[in-house]
Amino acid sequence: MTFPSRHLCLLQDTLLVSAERLPDKVALVVDGTSYTYAELLRASQRLATRLRNGGHRRGDRVAIYMDNTWACAVSIFGTLLADGVFLVVNPQTKAEKLQYILNDSGAAALISDGHLSQIFLPALEKNSTVRCIICSGTLPESSARTLAPFDEAIDEANSDGVPAFSGPEAIALDLAALIYTSGSTGNPKGVMMTHQAMTFTVGSLIQYLRLDENDRILNLLPLAFDYGLYQLLMAVRLGATLVLERAFTYPGQILKQVESQAITVFPGVPMVFMSLVDMHGRKPLSFPSVKRVTNTAAALPTDILPKLREIFPEALIFSMYGLTECKRVSYLEPELLEKMPDSVGKAIPGTEVFLLSEDGKPVASGEVGILHVRGPHVMLGYWNQPELSAQMLKAGRLPGERILCTQDFFRMDEQGQLYFVGRSDDIIKSRGEKVSPVEVENCLHGMPGVREAAVVGVPDTLLGEAIRAYVALSEDASLTEKKVQAYCLSKLENFMVPQEVIFLPVLPRTGSGKIHKKSLLRVSVDTPR
Repeated sequence: MTFPSRHLCLLQDTLLVSAERLPDKVALVVDGTSYTYAELLRASQRLATRLRNGGHRRGDRVAIYMDNTWACAVSIFGTLLADGVFLVVNPQTKAEKLQYILNDSGAAALISDGHLSQIFLPALEKNSTVRCIICSGTLPESSARTLAPFDEAIDEANSDGVPAFSGPEAIALDLAALIYTSGSTGNPKGVMMTHQAMTFTVGSLIQYLRLDENDRILNLLPLAFDYGLYQLLMAVRLGATLVLERAFTYPGQILKQVESQAITVFPGVPMVFMSLVDMHGRKPLSFPSVKRVTNTAAALPTDILPKLREIFPEALIFSMYGLTECKRVSYLEPELLEKMPDSVGKAIPGTEVFLLSEDGKPVASGEVGILHVRGPHVMLGYWNQPELSAQMLKAGRLPGERILCTQDFFRMDEQGQLYFVGRSDDIIKSRGEKVSPVEVENCLHGMPGVREAAVVGVPDTLLGEAIRAYVALSEDASLTEKKVQAYCLSKLENFMVPQEVIFLPVLPRTGSGKIHKKSLLRVSVDTPR
């Protein structure tokens, strides 16, 4: 099947072009099985047909609540080919939060895994928007909702192949994705990303990372995490190969894949690289096939860089900074890493960054200011949240233009290199994930015996920031750290569970009655519990 030459206006165009150019090349390796670009396109087209036949309309949202699997990748491109808007939800998400995301997004369809039915079926009980549910793997034995098997949806015998689109197709200004990220209110925010923004970003990332179609990219990060999602999007744009892993749970298996699959690009977060350095200390590791190592979410500790170079002797190491609202802000040229290890570099190609004071005036080199970002990669806003959008999107230099105010404090040197100073909000970045303290606090407040709770992030070499909870108990309550952690684990994603729980008689408060978190940070972890 061939397609005419086309501009890459829409995110799905990258798949159409790569499948035309390299139909028999391996696009994905998942659980030891290889899938070609032709197979990825055909399966995605059939899923698009299934969605269209089920009443899917241009701009409808499709929630993809799945592990990192072949079905998840097909679901992303199938949604796009049906002119839909995809949102990938972390499979660790519990029912209450999933329900919020489904209701907030107004999702018309849900694609999930059978083993997650105990979560998504309760989440659907108070939902009125989802009219189509497609489920991979083993379906639950009984359900009040009709579930369509994923394999049947992409089976050639049940599909005409290319979807027959009715009405106008999507254009570059339409939404391609909603990427949900933690918010200061305790509920996640849906970052609106257009086709134009995402196709530009993919090209910019590929340019500065110096990638090409011969690369073999490892992805062990959730596709719900934009860092993981863009590994898939970059691979398809290039016509490269993506080796998709579910997580870094079993490092030994991952490292075998690095060797057997001749991986050339290894994206990770500090926790992954610290684990590798620890393993290297016990038994030397060396992966000369890897040519690019990328790190984001938190800075790499400078003392591990020599060890990383031993593990990846042929690799360029990229340190980067970004936020979901524009995907990536800056990167440090790997040749400068030893010279300025504390820098997160300069703006990614095709974009501009600058610092302003809190009253909106430019700051001099070396002075602290709030980072602002200008470029085609900036989000359209937050879904259904105009007030929050207005806090992040400010008037730009041109009439009608909107630029991103990151609300983060930076310094910039005379060469234009950025240095992160701190966040103006209290969002915690742990294990490469953004964690809302309010969400964890809400969970703790629901635990019998907890009178009040406050959650903060504390510096941690491995995690970036560790989550610490301060808890005051009700009278006669008897709880331990392990009991609190177990309760949180039953309600929250694993990465949101506090690493430390400190028990106090009362929590300090400000004059206005709010819990004084800065005072909490001065409380010793050796305080009796």
